[in-house]
Amino acid sequence: MDPFPLNSPRFVNLLTSQSCPPIDLGRSEVPKAPKRRKWSTKEDLVLISAWLNTSKNPIISNEQKVAHFWKRIEEYVNASPLLVGSLPREWSQCKQRWGRVNEQVCKFVGCHEAALKQHASGENENDVMKVAHDIFSNDYNAKFSLEHCWRELRFDQKWRSHSSSRDGAKEKRKEPGEEVAGEEEVRPPGVKASKAAKRKKHVNEAAFDQIESILAEKKNISRQKLLDRLLAKNSDTLSDQEMALKNKLISEML
Repeated sequence: MDPFPLNSPRFVNLLTSQSCPPIDLGRSEVPKAPKRRKWSTKEDLVLISAWLNTSKNPIISNEQKVAHFWKRIEEYVNASPLLVGSLPREWSQCKQRWGRVNEQVCKFVGCHEAALKQHASGENENDVMKVAHDIFSNDYNAKFSLEHCWRELRFDQKWRSHSSSRDGAKEKRKEPGEEVAGEEEVRPPGVKASKAAKRKKHVNEAAFDQIESILAEKKNISRQKLLDRLLAKNSDTLSDQEMALKNKLISEML
């Protein structure tokens, strides 16, 4: 016979005394993901400046690896005096932000070109901008919030609008205190072009030096022959001009 029947009060009390304490699930803490830090207008402008300066360097831009390229931009951004006191940015953050800026600005360039084509007499730049924003909103179901980036990039060759105004003239930059942009901006030469230009310059210089050396040698030979003819003559038969020339040649040859 069992000492504690399953339905006996003593067996129930024994199980209760040996049971594990209840687990308070409400106290368990789940680590929270770090909150994303928004980019300020000032940070965007510094990032754009960093990208333009780094990408347009004809010697390093095309030969450096992607990580090294963005590391240089990270250093540029974090060293900017405009961002003193701001938390530093990592190169991956710069790369991600630039991807969004570039994508959105390229889309708005198309919207601005379309607005310029619809430009009517009596409308000013503000009217064109309003139409461009409306086109962007209708096409992409979103508000264009990076106008400060577009204004910084709009006159660079990659993002420049090629639509003509009503009078057929190209849109020109008119910022307070700045000169109006003239002819099309010329992109800096690439790495290969820069190196080829240097090689060509060295070749041309070497050829020029060789030509100068040949001409100098010919001149010396000609002067030597002339001096030999003057020396072969009797000094008494030489005219004053020939005597002066002979003395000059002797002085220069010594």
